[in-house]
Amino acid sequence: MANILVVLTSHNQLGDTGHQTGFWLEELAAPYYVFKDAGAELTLASPEGGQPPLDPKSDDPDAQTEATRRFKADSDANVELAATARLDSLSARDFDAVFYPGGHGPLWDLVDNEASIRLIEDFWASNKPVSAVCHAPIALVNAKDENGENIVKNREVTGFTNSEEEAVGLTKVVPLLVEDTMTARGAKYSKVDDWQSHTCQDGNLITGQNPASSEAVAKLVLAALERQR
Repeated sequence: MANILVVLTSHNQLGDTGHQTGFWLEELAAPYYVFKDAGAELTLASPEGGQPPLDPKSDDPDAQTEATRRFKADSDANVELAATARLDSLSARDFDAVFYPGGHGPLWDLVDNEASIRLIEDFWASNKPVSAVCHAPIALVNAKDENGENIVKNREVTGFTNSEEEAVGLTKVVPLLVEDTMTARGAKYSKVDDWQSHTCQDGNLITGQNPASSEAVAKLVLAALERQR
């Protein structure tokens, strides 16, 4: 049975707008059940531990999906979510893969979090799947491989696009744009039309463009684990 680490943001402020941010519910819920229904053991973690902040927009009625409704009604899942492990207390040795759900929060706290970068580098060095969706691929941009190169350099990746950020009106609010940062790190960044599902897999590096891509990313992670068995 696979053990998968799911890393959520602890950041709850949307720049200086006065609005809240955090993780995007669907990007946790859909992969959560893809993994759980396949028999995987999940550990939820965040930089600060405890209850991670939910982006309130992801809780809007028009953002709900079958998976988000299932998650909200799942008392066990909500108990797990309320008690995430502290990221700096964990070791990649204890897991088979890592997955980062998005939301805008990671742009602030996971991009340069030392514990997160160390974990990603350890997963990578151990030939284990490293995956992220939407804004969360930003967590990968400062992780290095054994040669000291950024793991995204010359690798196929995707993530939230500049045009999607423009569409939600936050281009001037966010500290980094995922598309621009990936490109600046030398990644082979690709995208499709806004809000359409798009994933990239380059060896053990698995990324998704937006919320619509989250379930597909989780399925690719399971397939990668299956091949390694």
